[in-house]
Amino acid sequence: MRKPFKFKQFYIYQDKTTMKVGTDGVLLGAWAEVENATQILDIGTGTGLIALMLAQRNKTAEITAVELEEAAFLQAKENFEISNWQDRLAIFHHSIQDFSTINHHSKTQFDLIVSNPPFFNNSTKSKNQLKNQARHTETLPFSDLIKAVQQLLLPNGKFCLILPFEEGNIFITLAKAKGLFCTKRVNVKGRDFKAVERLLLQFEKVEKPTFETNFTIQNSPKRHDYTTEYVNLTQSFYLIM
Repeated sequence: MRKPFKFKQFYIYQDKTTMKVGTDGVLLGAWAEVENATQILDIGTGTGLIALMLAQRNKTAEITAVELEEAAFLQAKENFEISNWQDRLAIFHHSIQDFSTINHHSKTQFDLIVSNPPFFNNSTKSKNQLKNQARHTETLPFSDLIKAVQQLLLPNGKFCLILPFEEGNIFITLAKAKGLFCTKRVNVKGRDFKAVERLLLQFEKVEKPTFETNFTIQNSPKRHDYTTEYVNLTQSFYLIM
């Protein structure tokens, strides 16, 4: 019998996908600036987790999700259909490169674009080809992602993503060269005594000073010993918070 990952207001079935519910997706879905958005795009939606979190946070926005891998597309479609927000969620079985080409004719643009993208460039690959597709940049190079965001983002829109520390810094440089500027940066540590592991990043088309903050997930190695800031960010979603 299939058992979903249960959040407070929705379920995530993930038995058909290689990439499961994880902290990165939850962080991005809880952090991205969603309040004033009316049209949202989730690039590489996976199970649909981030799209569903944004649907919970914004009660009126229409959310479009794009997913290349077929099993993940079908899983996200199922998760959307059993949610309370199915009338505001749409999913397309395309790469973002193809979606951008198709979308070019309709000229639809978005207030908010989010992505938890592939990020491994030269690391050792898994024997699982679907996991490689989800985690490695061959199917979605940073240059292609930046090009798609430039095309699909409204002039005053925001693009939010999460990346490991080194890849995030590379992305900031590449994006700036193409006219996307980092306006918010959160340095995420697993614990205070560890190095920064992840970057939550917000980009806009207008250059302005970067607002930089730090964020820690856990107080100690003890399981579920979460910081107050992590609890405050995620308590609307996790059952254990």
